[in-house]
Amino acid sequence: MPYACPVCGFAELDEPPRSSYGGGSYEICPSCGFQFGVSDDDKGYTYESWRQLWIEGGMQWDKGSSDPPPKWDPREQLRRIGVELPPERTTGD
Repeated sequence: MPYACPVCGFAELDEPPRSSYGGGSYEICPSCGFQFGVSDDDKGYTYESWRQLWIEGGMQWDKGSSDPPPKWDPREQLRRIGVELPPERTTGD
């Protein structure tokens, strides 16, 4: 059963980000790069602060080190968790 990343909305994590007792799974989201139990507990990032950094960095899959899956859409992922971004600007705007 896949789980959703609460940071970016990627819906195919292998484990729940946090266990029922509150500990992080240590899984790294391949979409936004957040590691549950490390990025938050050890480094102090909130989901919101990491999300903002990821968005400002261009919403790269796997921090730009590998190709995203076909038809990957980070904006749609974010919409699924209730985060709406302003419309993308097109050339000539």
